[in-house]
Amino acid sequence: MSHYYDENPEVQSDEKTIQYFYHKSQLKLTTDAGVFSKGKVDFGSDLLVQTFLNEHPPGPSKRIIDVGCGYGPIGLMIAKVSPHHQMTMVDVNHRALHLAEKNKKQNQIDNVIITESDGLSQVENEYFDFVLTNPPIRAGKNVVHRIFEEAYQKLKNQGELYVVVQKKQGMPSAKKKMEEIFNNVETVNKSKGYYILKSQKG
Repeated sequence: MSHYYDENPEVQSDEKTIQYFYHKSQLKLTTDAGVFSKGKVDFGSDLLVQTFLNEHPPGPSKRIIDVGCGYGPIGLMIAKVSPHHQMTMVDVNHRALHLAEKNKKQNQIDNVIITESDGLSQVENEYFDFVLTNPPIRAGKNVVHRIFEEAYQKLKNQGELYVVVQKKQGMPSAKKKMEEIFNNVETVNKSKGYYILKSQKG
């Protein structure tokens, strides 16, 4: 059986185009079978975008990485709204990476690098001000917690990890793990059972 967190989804391709809005900014996004939330941008990803941009409105250039980017709604919208930032987007799913690259080009967003990585394990010699993730919950707790550990290693001092997770899909254990790794965690937003958790390094 094929899953969105597989490298090469076996399910037949079925591309479609959706629209994604944040205030006056709009993205035209191509999605496909075999990627996460192909029918529309999921509520959790949108809540993460809104929360991050509310806490960090456009300003001086920062280095940001979107881990498990899928077809790109989180990273591309933040990069569009905040063009001074340098956005890196990673995923393990080859179809998702192809779509993210396509969506970057069709929305004419230049401040983005898209590359393959399982979590942050293949991201070398780069450190970030922010790590953002809507983690692949269905891949299992070990995978999700490894992303948190790798985020700590890849964050600059005072850098922040933002995570969106549903309460019923492991929020308490995610919060506990983030506290364990960073010695701090806070809930910065919540809506409809989705929580935005934030930890700061240093």
